[in-house]
Amino acid sequence: MSESGMVHDGRSAIATAPNVSRDRNLDWIDRKEYPFRSHYLTTEHGDLHYVDEGSGEMILFVHGNPTWSFMYRHLIKGLRGGFRCVAPDHIGFGLSDKPFDVSYLPQFHAENLARFIEQRGLKDITLVIYDWGGAIGMSYALDHPENVKRLIVLNTSFWSVKGIKEAEDFSRYLGGPVGRFLCRYFNAFPRLILPYAFGDRSKLSRSVHRHYIRPFPTPDSRKGTWVFPKAIIGESDWLASLWAKRDRLADKPVLVLWGLKDPAFGMRELDRWKTAFPDLEAQTFSDVGHFVAEELGRDAIGPVEAFLHAYP
Repeated sequence: MSESGMVHDGRSAIATAPNVSRDRNLDWIDRKEYPFRSHYLTTEHGDLHYVDEGSGEMILFVHGNPTWSFMYRHLIKGLRGGFRCVAPDHIGFGLSDKPFDVSYLPQFHAENLARFIEQRGLKDITLVIYDWGGAIGMSYALDHPENVKRLIVLNTSFWSVKGIKEAEDFSRYLGGPVGRFLCRYFNAFPRLILPYAFGDRSKLSRSVHRHYIRPFPTPDSRKGTWVFPKAIIGESDWLASLWAKRDRLADKPVLVLWGLKDPAFGMRELDRWKTAFPDLEAQTFSDVGHFVAEELGRDAIGPVEAFLHAYP
């Protein structure tokens, strides 16, 4: 363990990896909010940061854009007394390295997640998925249904949205030259889009908001945030291939916690989840937007804990 309390696993660190943005100064993190030891798994793309707290049954938290494991802090703090809570930061996000010369397509993150699960030996996983973490996490679950015990779904999808005008417009604009410029030079996703997608923006304090802005300090470190919007339509074939395999998980218990004030994921998407998993348990929240785990905070612990105990 290093002096800063960081733990490295796997191969030795790639200290000289080319085009890798690395920031190990973590003084900006509020340790009352995020009181977790940092672990790093070295990959061919740089160091992947993750949280590994508690012991017991495995819960794996998969985040989206532009968030990181910080978003799941309330759930981790609330559940680590009885469960093992593991939350990686995708390469290009959070406290992980941010190489510029990788694709950052969702398939890239899905491959990294699968390697992470294998290398850390994670078994009988309860998978918590949100935003792009839905497709990324479901990619693993659909290919390894025997290793996934339950699904917990927070405002996400895992299918093609080609043909839906709002999705196509968003992908074209934010994934095109204008969106790339705004993300690269103004850090638009965490600064502007994140607060816009809250159900109640008063719940986003300046201190908490800083924890989403700070992981992207330079233009080159922000590439991951503009690739995802383009992939909404650009990777439609891959997304459609996930949906085509949905029956592989038909017997899994599913809990959905759904924010109804989300400008991106609405009742149409919730109904699609119900089509895939008719027996799922769904709880909706009228004043919650896109960032369910952040907006619900500690209020998410009770429903998740009840679900975990109901399906031992």
